Amino acid sequence: MQEPQSNAVAAKVIPARRGSDPKQERSARTRLRVLIGAAELFTERGFRQTSVKDVADRVGMTKGAVYFHYPTKEALAVAIVEEHYARWPKMLDEVTAEDRGPLGSVVRMLERAAAAFQHDVLVQAGARLQLERPHIEAELPTPYVDWVALLESLLTSAKESGELRADVVPGDAARSLVSAFFGSQHVSDVLSGRADVVARWQTLSDLLFRALRAD
Repeated sequence: MQEPQSNAVAAKVIPARRGSDPKQERSARTRLRVLIGAAELFTERGFRQTSVKDVADRVGMTKGAVYFHYPTKEALAVAIVEEHYARWPKMLDEVTAEDRGPLGSVVRMLERAAAAFQHDVLVQAGARLQLERPHIEAELPTPYVDWVALLESLLTSAKESGELRADVVPGDAARSLVSAFFGSQHVSDVLSGRADVVARWQTLSDLLFRALRAD
């Protein structure tokens, strides 16, 4: 008669989970460091006035080391713009989780976007690079259209739930809000280096949403 196996032997062997690859983590940190250095320079000087050597000097690396991660200055610009746009879906998920309703979500999204434009250099650089698109030999997303579509969708829901005045057209309101928001942050950039984006937008936001809300 075969003896029963002990629990230790009979138990299914589960392979140990491998930890994260330190080399990959180090590379990701280096890429982010280069991106932030490039974003600072693009924000301060613009794309044309910044060289890869400038970026290398800013982050304390050789030009070859920067080229290893980003083969051209245009690749740096594309990566920064991608990071800029990656902020918004995550922000929308966080705002949606706050359960403020559709109009409240519009207000909160623009408030948080204003804070990002004031404090996040990757957002700031992405905005400047979009303005300099004619001088960058790379394909960049068309700005503003996603913001208009997002706000129009939320404002349509807001109108259906009775949060907007009856004569408000969601598409027109969305385009007006996007124009006002990005105009406001641009004026702040020119006059104060975006130091007052949040305050400027709050003042304008109060006026705009007072005109949109149902009585």
